[in-house]
Amino acid sequence: MSGLLGLLLVSISVGLSNFAGAIGIGLSGISARTRLRVGIAFGLFEALMPIAGLLLGQAVAGYLGHIAKYVGSAILILVGAYTIWQGRRVTSEEPQPQRTEIQTHRLIITALALSIDNLAVGFALAVYHIQIVLAAVTIGVISVALSLLGLELGSRLGTRIEAWSEELGGSVLILVGLAIAVGILG
Repeated sequence: MSGLLGLLLVSISVGLSNFAGAIGIGLSGISARTRLRVGIAFGLFEALMPIAGLLLGQAVAGYLGHIAKYVGSAILILVGAYTIWQGRRVTSEEPQPQRTEIQTHRLIITALALSIDNLAVGFALAVYHIQIVLAAVTIGVISVALSLLGLELGSRLGTRIEAWSEELGGSVLILVGLAIAVGILG
C-alpha cells in the first residue's frame, strides 16, 4: 500500500508543475476546446516520459536526471520570454483579438519542457517495483486534472487582468522554469 501512496504523491508532485504552467497559459483566455487540448497534451507527456525513462535504461535516465530539470527549465523560461515578447509586440492602438487557440508547436514544447524530468521518474518507479503502466496512467490522470484546474484558475484571473495577461502568463512560465531549476517544483 505504501508503494501506491508513494505513486500518488509522486504523481501530484510532478503534476504541480503542469498546474503552475497551465495557470500561465490560462491567463491568455483560451477556449474550452483548447483547454482540453492543453490538459490532454500535458497529461500525455507526463505519462509517457516515465515509460521513456524506463525504456532508456538506468545509465541514460541517470545522466538525463541530472540535467533534465535544467533543460526543461530553460525551455519554459524561453517560452515565457517569447510569450512576453509576443504580448508586447501588439501595440495599444491595434485591436487585440480574443485568443482562443494555442499554437500546436508551442503546446508540444511547453508540455515537453514540463515533463522532461520525468525520464528519471520512470527509472525510479521501476526500482520500487511499481507497474509502469499503472504509474503512467496515474501520473497522466492527475496531470490532466491539475492542468485543467490550472487552466480554469488562469482563465478566471485572466478576465480580471486582461490587459497584462500575456506578460503575466509569460512571467508565470518563467517562474515555473526557475522553480523547477532550483528544485521547488518537479
